[in-house]
Amino acid sequence: MNRTAAGNTTLSIDQAKAPSRSRRRLNLLPYALVLPIVLYEGAMVVYPIIQGIYGSFTRIELASDRPAVWVGLDNYTRMFNDPAFWKVMQTTLLFTALVVIVALSAGLLTALLFNRPFRGRSVARSMMMMPWAFPEVPVVMIFIWILSPQFGVVNLLVRWIPGITENPQWLQVPWLAMGWMVLIASWKAFPFYSLVILSALQSVPQELYEAAKVDGASPLQLFWRITIPSIGTTLELLVVLACIFSFKQFTIIYLMTGGGPVGATETIVLRIYNTAFRFYDYSYAAALGVSGFVVSLVIAFFFIILQARRAQENARI
Repeated sequence: MNRTAAGNTTLSIDQAKAPSRSRRRLNLLPYALVLPIVLYEGAMVVYPIIQGIYGSFTRIELASDRPAVWVGLDNYTRMFNDPAFWKVMQTTLLFTALVVIVALSAGLLTALLFNRPFRGRSVARSMMMMPWAFPEVPVVMIFIWILSPQFGVVNLLVRWIPGITENPQWLQVPWLAMGWMVLIASWKAFPFYSLVILSALQSVPQELYEAAKVDGASPLQLFWRITIPSIGTTLELLVVLACIFSFKQFTIIYLMTGGGPVGATETIVLRIYNTAFRFYDYSYAAALGVSGFVVSLVIAFFFIILQARRAQENARI
C-alpha cells in the first residue's frame, strides 16, 4: 500500500514538472517570432543611424584611401554657421506645416463626406484612394505635363481669367513652385488620412449624436462638441505622421523642381542628397542628416508627451 502511494506521488511530481518544461518551451515562441524583425531593424535601421551619427563627427575623403579622421564638432559648427542651412530648414518647416494643414483638412472633409450614406459611396471611396495608390514617379510625370508652360491643362484654365494674357511659369516662380509642391504632396497623401479618419468616425457611437439632436444641438455644435473630441487621438496621431512624412518628402520635389527655383523648394532631405551625391561631402551630409533625425525625434516625443497627458486626464476622469 505504501509502495503504491509512493509510486503515485512520484508520478504526480513528474506530471507537475512536465507542464512547466513545456511552458518554458512555449514561452520562447514569442521571442523566436520577434527575432527576425529585431535583426532586420538592427541591420537596416539602427546600424545605419549609428554609422551616420559617427560619420558626422569625422572627415571622410573618398578620393584617398585614408580612413575617416575624427574632427569632433567641426561639421556641426560649420552647419550652425551656414546661412544656407537655416534657409533650407526654414523652407522645410514651411513646406511641412503647409502640407499638414492642407492634407489633413482635405482628409477630414472627405472623411466627413464619405461617412454619410449616398448612392455610389463605395465607388467614390475607391476612386478617392487612387492618388495614394499611384507611385510617385508617374504622378510627377503627369503633373509636369499638366503644368507645362506650352500645352499644360492648367494654363488653358487660367487663360480664361480676365487680365491673364501669358502662360504662367508655374515651376519658375518661387512662391508658385512652393505652392504646387504643397498641393501635389497633399493630393498624394490625403487619401490615407481620410481613410484613417473615416475609420475613427465610424467608431463614434450614434447615440451621442441622437441625444445631442434631442437637446437642440446644431450641426456645427455636433461637429465641435462630439466629432472632434471623439476622434481627437486619431487626429493627433495623423498630425505627427503627416509631419514626419512631409519632413522627409524627397521624390516629388526632386523630380519636379530639384529644389529650385533659386532654392525656393530645397528641403533638408534634398540638401542632404545634394551635399552627399553631388558635392561628395559625406561628413557634412551626415551632420545634416543628424539634424533632420533630431527634428523627427522631437516631433515623435511631442506626440508621446501629448498622449501621456491625455491618458492622465482620462484616468482622473
